[in-house]
Amino acid sequence: MKPKKLIQFDWAIKTLLRNKSHFPILEGFLSELLETDVKIESLLESESNKKYAEDKSNRVDLLAELKSGEKVIIEVQCAHQWDFFSRMLYGVSKVVTEHLKEGTEYGTMPRVISVNIVYFDLGHGEDYIYHGTTDFKGLHKKDILQLSAKEKEHYPARIDHVSKVFPEYYVLKVSAFDLKIKDTLDEWIYTLQQSEVRPEFKAKGLQEAANQLSILQLSDAERAAYERHVGDNRDSKSIWRTYYSDGKREGLAQGLEQGRAEERAAVISNLYRLRLPLEQIAAAVELSSEEVQEIISSKK
Repeated sequence: MKPKKLIQFDWAIKTLLRNKSHFPILEGFLSELLETDVKIESLLESESNKKYAEDKSNRVDLLAELKSGEKVIIEVQCAHQWDFFSRMLYGVSKVVTEHLKEGTEYGTMPRVISVNIVYFDLGHGEDYIYHGTTDFKGLHKKDILQLSAKEKEHYPARIDHVSKVFPEYYVLKVSAFDLKIKDTLDEWIYTLQQSEVRPEFKAKGLQEAANQLSILQLSDAERAAYERHVGDNRDSKSIWRTYYSDGKREGLAQGLEQGRAEERAAVISNLYRLRLPLEQIAAAVELSSEEVQEIISSKK
């Protein structure tokens, strides 16, 4: 049997995977990653998502609530973003504050798990899957600070360690995977990179993905929308590389130093129409994101 070709995950998570009938795919992926059986209660809408509903960048957020009460952010980032680690922190902070009801105790704050799927070389490291938690280590005794017995009585049973009070992070550097499959989680990483499921794969959720996310399963309207998405991403990446490779950025910097405001605004407008993320436009023209947003708004 031949591998089944799937749609790209960034488009799937923005469209098809928001349907409850496709929850088993996400549940399978999270179960393999978190090494426990995961059940999704519902998908939520973050205020930050609502605020940036007009954003055309290829940053995709999905916020799920698990039956355990934990909140899981799944973020897919295709284009390079130099401050992506700060973006991860911001996303988690927004979810924590948005879901702490006024007047309730701090101990009722939801635990947030941040899953970041990136298709660029984030940071400097040799692995392709990274996991981060928060522990407190004694400066003198070198011991790890634990919850007291009395504190455990107040926290839910799943909070049995100080680190589980704090957000938990996963970074999946999909492009760094060498295609050497060692376990079922690697089967998922392979699928995220190659957009295909091999018939021998046994990972939870993958056969559901093979059946439901196949390109052949798309309607005519869905296929047209998907092809536009793939084309837009290809154009954005090509134009972004061109701006760097032919020295446009250096010329732009010189123009900015000479006060060529109109040229700067034109470049910003062009990059925005190409759907580049706001942070990348700001980096290219050496302005703050707020200044770039103000110029974009003035052109509408």
